[in-house]
Amino acid sequence: MGRKVTARDVAKAAGVSPATVDRVLNTRGGVRPDKEAAVIEAARRLGLDRALQFKAARTLKIAVLLQAPQNPFHAAVQAAFSAASRTHADLNMQFRIFHAAPTDVAGMAARIAALAHSHDGLILTCPDAGPIVDAVNAAAGRVPVITFATDLPGSARHVYVGPDDVMAGRLAGDLMGRFLPESGGEGVLIAGVRSMTGQRRREAGFGAVLAERYPRLTLGAVLECEEDAAKVAWLVRRALAEMPGLRGIYNASVGSREVVAALKAAGSARKVVFITHELTQDRQRLLREGAIDAIIDQNPAFAVHTAVLTMARLLGRGTAEPLAPITPVNIHMIENAG
Repeated sequence: MGRKVTARDVAKAAGVSPATVDRVLNTRGGVRPDKEAAVIEAARRLGLDRALQFKAARTLKIAVLLQAPQNPFHAAVQAAFSAASRTHADLNMQFRIFHAAPTDVAGMAARIAALAHSHDGLILTCPDAGPIVDAVNAAAGRVPVITFATDLPGSARHVYVGPDDVMAGRLAGDLMGRFLPESGGEGVLIAGVRSMTGQRRREAGFGAVLAERYPRLTLGAVLECEEDAAKVAWLVRRALAEMPGLRGIYNASVGSREVVAALKAAGSARKVVFITHELTQDRQRLLREGAIDAIIDQNPAFAVHTAVLTMARLLGRGTAEPLAPITPVNIHMIENAG
């Protein structure tokens, strides 16, 4: 049997004094975050029993800036982040939820600047706009910044956590092309806010697959609903009236019930292929009923789990191997609707 690991061994491995190890492992505080992280990592790596369930002394405050929870994806994300402080209690990180309208660019930029001065890290879902990129660049000089679910590729953010949206759009296009008969027709894409990078990338992937593999199906229109379900209903009714060749709807935003209702009212429920995102209870029921043909689910709980552990590593609190920041998506159809 090997010699039992001591606090002195940990101190040597971490490059600190035994007194510092004692302060960290007994949660007395007064230790710089980088030294605290080094002690925790060394203690766990060496197998010191007291470190296995160690909880860091200082609570780190993480601001999570999301859209309002009317969008089912953001509702699920908010619920997962609200629970993260409990499910990851050993990290001693407090996740604080804030909302901002993606159409209010100036207000969102100001909110990011304020949160960067009052929090230890930021997790942001933001449109790609100049003032917001400037605010993120400034914030990233102070605290770790993760973009979540939609990226800001020209910014100084530290990590993007979320799906490959081009791939998700390509999946939607491939599914729609396979569902439709040889006669083809027109398809429409319903986007939330097109200034979101994720929305534009889904649109690009969707259109690219149709052009590459399914030329009989053309992308007739991209309709921006601004995350408003009532507007989705109006847009779909107008498209049905103005596009007699409409055979497919790809909804990348809110309002799936409204799409189904508009299709039924127009007598087009069995003529138009309908593909959307997020396996909510309502959408799962519509999938079982055959009103939705396929759902591309981003697994928001897993994406939040990945963002939490990524932020922990950026702040020196994560010791496990990092998770891949590009999170998987799953396809659900009537046979696996649950």
